Amino acid sequence: MSNATPGRKSRPAWFTSSYSNGAGGECVECALVDDGALVRDSKSAGGPEIAVRSGAWFSFLRAVKRDAES
Repeated sequence: MSNATPGRKSRPAWFTSSYSNGAGGECVECALVDDGALVRDSKSAGGPEIAVRSGAWFSFLRAVKRDAES
């Protein structure tokens, strides 16, 4: 299986949350791309990616932030 996304010109720069402890916990990695974000399981870097459009990604981030502040 290829992780190449049609139209992607370069390899995405993946990052994990600063809350990730690196000890094998359940974490995801994200990469920002021109039209949104990519999300994948950090324990399976060669596995599938979920593509999320910009509007949905920012709505998700706002909801997470709002929940964290309450």
